[in-house]
Amino acid sequence: MGTSPTTELTADDYPLSTKRPELLHTPTGKPITALTMDAVVSGELSAEDLRIAPETLQLQGQLADAAGRPQLAGNFRRAAEMTAIPDTEVLAMYNALRPRASTGEALAELADRLENTYSAPVCAALVREAAEVYGRRNLLARPAADSDD
Repeated sequence: MGTSPTTELTADDYPLSTKRPELLHTPTGKPITALTMDAVVSGELSAEDLRIAPETLQLQGQLADAAGRPQLAGNFRRAAEMTAIPDTEVLAMYNALRPRASTGEALAELADRLENTYSAPVCAALVREAAEVYGRRNLLARPAADSDD
């Protein structure tokens, strides 16, 4: 089910669904070609089959790199990590990253949790970078003891 690390993609492999469909699988391991309306109607597919697999997002990241789009590649890599993070934690992460919503300490704790609990170092690095930038731009929340000045 996982993608071999030796898979080298180029921009010519885009779109994967038509040029390299053999590389694409559902999170449960079904080939992408199994995703048909008939399979949905008959109940052969579960909700999990309709989610994107982290390996697919990693492949999309490779394509973005090959096309010279490193920011998009980073987005795909973060998204791949986020497939393993519970939805409630993703929502909490989104809320924590709003300007002035979190202290530097809270963002550091979030980054550590992403890295250590969910094995999401790319997401953790983004949170640490946001904390550093928010600090420079005075966009961090003040600790509770400092909030009444």
